[in-house]
Amino acid sequence: MSGDRPSLVIVGAGPRGTGFLERIAANAPELYAGSELDVHLVDPYPPGAGRIWREAQSPLLWMNSQAEDVTMFTDETVTMQGPVREGPTLHEWAGVDGRVFADRQRQGTYLRWVYEQTVAALPHGVRVHHHPCLAVRVDGPRDGRQRVWLEGRSEPLTADLVVLTLGHLDAELDDEQRALASYAREHGLVHLPPDFTADSDLSPLKAGEPVLVRGFGLAFVDLMVLLTEGRGGRYEGDAYVPSGREPVLYVGSRRGVPYHSKIGYDWTGERPPLPRFFGPAEVDALLARPEGFDFRRDVWPLVEKELGFAHYHRLFTAHPDRTAVAWTDFEEKYAVAEAASLPALVAAAVPDPADRLDLTALDRPLDGVRHASHDDLQDGLRRYIEADLARRHDPAHSPDLAVFLALLSVYGQLVRLGDIGSWWHGFFSYLASGPPGPRLRQMLALSRAGVLRFLGADMSVTAEDGVFRASSGTVPGAFVEARALVEARLPHPTVERTRDRLLRALYADGAAATAEGLLAVDPADGRVLDRSGRPHPRRFALGPHTDARGSGAFTRPRTGGPAFRQNDAAARAALTVLCRPSTAL
Repeated sequence: MSGDRPSLVIVGAGPRGTGFLERIAANAPELYAGSELDVHLVDPYPPGAGRIWREAQSPLLWMNSQAEDVTMFTDETVTMQGPVREGPTLHEWAGVDGRVFADRQRQGTYLRWVYEQTVAALPHGVRVHHHPCLAVRVDGPRDGRQRVWLEGRSEPLTADLVVLTLGHLDAELDDEQRALASYAREHGLVHLPPDFTADSDLSPLKAGEPVLVRGFGLAFVDLMVLLTEGRGGRYEGDAYVPSGREPVLYVGSRRGVPYHSKIGYDWTGERPPLPRFFGPAEVDALLARPEGFDFRRDVWPLVEKELGFAHYHRLFTAHPDRTAVAWTDFEEKYAVAEAASLPALVAAAVPDPADRLDLTALDRPLDGVRHASHDDLQDGLRRYIEADLARRHDPAHSPDLAVFLALLSVYGQLVRLGDIGSWWHGFFSYLASGPPGPRLRQMLALSRAGVLRFLGADMSVTAEDGVFRASSGTVPGAFVEARALVEARLPHPTVERTRDRLLRALYADGAAATAEGLLAVDPADGRVLDRSGRPHPRRFALGPHTDARGSGAFTRPRTGGPAFRQNDAAARAALTVLCRPSTAL
């Protein structure tokens, strides 16, 4: 390939890198017609799927979204300058029921197909080259070509532009994890730190032995599957038949309960008109504050009112027999009510407390709950999970689905605010991105079989007397000891603690980071910012390692897709620069 040809390096060839490349293909006929370009994809994993969604993983691991809710293609709901190029959702492409939770292998095959279609759609003269290795550093002058150094190669790739679509990253251990890992080495224990579960070596977790598991979200679900069905166990109706090779999992977390089940019914009737109390105007006002804003003080009250509006709109319009006043009267008062007066307004209009939205109780369902023993807790948690399954599959509770729609709307607005801290993302995932119902039914079966034991809320772990010891405020005074501890959650890779050498070096060279350790980018097009706030003219970044991260792994069709909007803006900016590679934006 000629060194005179304009070149673009995309570091990370998973879904985000593929999505960016799709927008290059879509916008090139307008912005780059008739010109040559070398596109270099740098990723040790296969293009399209990348690491997380690669086809080479256990077929027992599912997606966490229904097949009809997964697309890699834009539609007319996306606000962007580039053209819409529609394509099939996962269920349309695979020819499966839209309500199916497909396995990740199938999703990897879909992503590989999307990548192949994208490459085929690139204009003549645009060539794509995949480099199956790691990128370890980017350097070069702001006003000149960049150099991307690859692991194991002495010569760099030269690029007019570099786009970082790194996806989910590994992280160095924090102080607590280092101490636990050190204790494990000294005492012959097993400690598995936060990781992508499919990449974890689970062989040290021995049959029949107790294993403490900290984390009750989606990483735990994967761990549960791999250590049960993955070791030869099977389900017969509502019962689990062990293989005898399973450890005994003792699981707890801050909340002490699994994420809420996915909702198991479809929407019918009128949708709540969203956004209502947290839309573009409110975000503009927050961004215009010279003193900045605080999430809990300034943003959360707007979010809470938006979620409540969606909930009560659905309750009053779909279940009016459970309300005491007309919707028009309630809506008028709700719109002007301050936060302190809302509980009284709701109590007068909604007789049954079970029909009122209490986000604090939803977030902390075990607050104030105490059990006399771990055996009592098992019964209590099974009742909680059974009730959650029943509610999330009963359209009589359809205000829950309205709140889900409002959560999606809110997330689309919050993207514009940048780094708002980690609490919101955890709350969103717990309420809106929990496991499929069948996974919770499997939890119940494993619990009844004695393979899974619940520890409760506010789980704490200590390392003493040659073992790991776990306790919880839900069962005061009780504890469980084990020689193995698994941290069932994804790493939290700040720019300082990430194991990605390229990102760490970029930060050391002056790239800006947020208080939470996310790479700071220009919200308009994803260009990397330096610590004075200047956008780099030749470096872009998209995805969860930036402060412009979007919601969820994939976009639901016809939801406006913030990730699509970001990809399009970045692709158009990149193509504009590539037309004049000797100049900067």
